[in-house]
Order: sequence, then C-alpha cells, then structure tokens
Amino acid sequence: MLTVLFTICMIWFVGKFFIFGLKASWGIMKLLCMIIFFPVILIGMVVGGLMHIAFPLLIIGGIIGLVTSHS
Repeated sequence: MLTVLFTICMIWFVGKFFIFGLKASWGIMKLLCMIIFFPVILIGMVVGGLMHIAFPLLIIGGIIGLVTSHS
C-alpha cells in the first residue's frame, strides 16, 4: 500500500516539476525572441531591402510594448 501511495505522489511531484519546466522555458523563449531574434530579423529585413515590411512591424511592436507596459 505504501508503494502505491509513493508511486502516486512521485508521479504528482514529477508532473508538477514538468509543468514548471515548461512554463520556465516558455518565459525564457519569449525573452530571447523579444530581445535577440526580433531586432535581428528587423535589421536583416532593412538590410535586405524590405523596409516597407520592417517599418510597420516595428510600429506594431512599439504599440504593443506601450500598451502592455506596467509602469
């Protein structure tokens, strides 16, 4: 009986840490995308001659940043 209880608690414990790991990795990926990948993609678009696409994306990103800022 203790083995069954231990198994259930262990599955619950591992499941909680798995969900925590997914949330943490999602947060880290969002941070990487916003700080590294998005500006690099915009700079690459400008260098590649796609200014007419990069500029509206930059404006939309700025508006979203202003609306979602908490200060």
